[in-house]
Amino acid sequence: MARLNRNSKLFKSILTAIKDKKAENIVSLDLRKIPEAVADFFVICQASNAPQLKAIADNVEAEAKKNCNELAFKHEGRKAQQWILIDYINIVVHVMLPEPRKFYQLEEMWSDAPMIQHD
Repeated sequence: MARLNRNSKLFKSILTAIKDKKAENIVSLDLRKIPEAVADFFVICQASNAPQLKAIADNVEAEAKKNCNELAFKHEGRKAQQWILIDYINIVVHVMLPEPRKFYQLEEMWSDAPMIQHD
């Protein structure tokens, strides 16, 4: 499978979809040089509440399908509505409410990955 970069159509579509729904604290982690990483990139963002969390996740999936003909390999967390994970194999999107984001600290867990803020 080809490696992606931040200029890929899928990456850009995901960021646009996230921003369109007014997500906050949007970051991407470049995991390509980390041997144990499960993806090339993590895109992490924050929603203020459960309806916004769902709206962001729905928009990511709709835009990825519309613009790139990409369907998520897997998604988790829609029922719990605290943290929705959308897995596109090379890019994993994490849409989180403030409490789980603070608790799990994904940015710190993967601190050796270069991070870019996208707000």
